[in-house]
Amino acid sequence: MSDTVESVIVAIDGPSGTGKSSTSRAVAAALGLSYLDTGAQYRAITWWMISNGVDVQDPAAIATAAAKPAIVSGTDPANPTITVDGVDVTGPIRTPEVTSKVSAVSAVPEVRARITELQRSIASSAATGIVVEGRDIGTTVLPDADLKIFLTASPEARAARRSGELKGTDVAATKEALVKRDAADSSRKTSPLAKADDAVEVDTTDLTLEQVIECVVTLVEERRCATENTENTEKPAAR
Repeated sequence: MSDTVESVIVAIDGPSGTGKSSTSRAVAAALGLSYLDTGAQYRAITWWMISNGVDVQDPAAIATAAAKPAIVSGTDPANPTITVDGVDVTGPIRTPEVTSKVSAVSAVPEVRARITELQRSIASSAATGIVVEGRDIGTTVLPDADLKIFLTASPEARAARRSGELKGTDVAATKEALVKRDAADSSRKTSPLAKADDAVEVDTTDLTLEQVIECVVTLVEERRCATENTENTEKPAAR
């Protein structure tokens, strides 16, 4: 693997439990890139709504409050922090309560517009390049990304992985929750979860995390080489 790579924007999308976060962080670390977990931003604004008594079943109330919280995302793959109004919420945003309500909050157009603007700003300012993971990065947030990857896996594999992460949770209940969120995210009117037409699909069902990471790193390096070759071909010959 290369230790560094020229500036490149990589969009990695897919539903929960496909290994998206672990893969994205590892790839960014391996290639010296920044890393952005966009799902954490939606969790952060959901956490803020809950903490401030906003009715998350009321789209109008959510829309009105969408611009209020100050969300700051760290882009170090070794320590991807996130704060809301100066408070570190890296842990609190992973609670079952936030998980159960994030789809409703993230479906509100004003929330998506606010967070999408934030994501684009972070991506454009990443000098060495960035790996951005989420659910609509290749289709909506960064449609001109240098490389788009869509991770998939069977519902059973995803549920088993997520239950392992959350320790002690029931696999069947976890699968039901994942399928429910998939349906909500795929059917929302604004930026639904979907594979971009030019994305490379990687099925992680029967792959280890190490194999997925190796696959994605290879895809990034191949795209970098193709880009470099194109740029060299387009350069005028020296006289």
